[in-house]
Amino acid sequence: MRQVEDAEAVQEALRRRVRADVPGPEAVATVAGFDVAYDTDSDVVAGAVVVLAAPDWTVIASATATGRAAFPYVPGLLSFREMPPLLDAWNNVLPQLTAPPDLLVCDGHGIAHPRRFGLACHLGVTLDLPTIGVAKTPFVGTHTAPGPLRGERTPILLDDEPVGAALRTRDGVREVYLSVGHRTNLDSACRWVLDLCSRYRLPETTRAADHLSRTALAARLRSGSAGDARSAGITDGSR
Repeated sequence: MRQVEDAEAVQEALRRRVRADVPGPEAVATVAGFDVAYDTDSDVVAGAVVVLAAPDWTVIASATATGRAAFPYVPGLLSFREMPPLLDAWNNVLPQLTAPPDLLVCDGHGIAHPRRFGLACHLGVTLDLPTIGVAKTPFVGTHTAPGPLRGERTPILLDDEPVGAALRTRDGVREVYLSVGHRTNLDSACRWVLDLCSRYRLPETTRAADHLSRTALAARLRSGSAGDARSAGITDGSR
């Protein structure tokens, strides 16, 4: 399919701009979380951006955008499906802020990707801000289970190269899978993800953006503006 070939070519070109081995932000006052929810029976999507402030990670700004997916679901090309609603939500949240967030966290992968260019890379390069991808499930590569204690991690290896980490964010709780998106490194990414996981397995950014995107999608479907869509359920992306 030409559309898929073109998207893969874009990834190959843009990945040269990814900076995945530079020091991340030393201090973080605000973090933005990004997530997209899908209606399982239609092509309706809702993107959400939630901005949280340190030290308690309270929500200080949020915005959503709903519409129809402009790209089919293709593993490894999720960013082409999710970027439009996420960028629309980003543009909606910017007027609420006095400065861009210090860090972006998205529900997806960064360089832990077949072409080293997942959603976190696409988002980070586009916005040129430090970006981390944190996923609930692994996508590529191999890893061993990290130790049982919070903060323990093991590398995710792809072609014998480390592309991310399986990180234990809570004692005895299943690990998350993170990788650099742009303008940071793995040590910095792990540091900030742990800071954002003070109470739960997933970062506060992910939890807040997930809830908002699902709420926005449900409201869109109830309003009838989704056309003939009928929602049997709502889900979010992971690749």
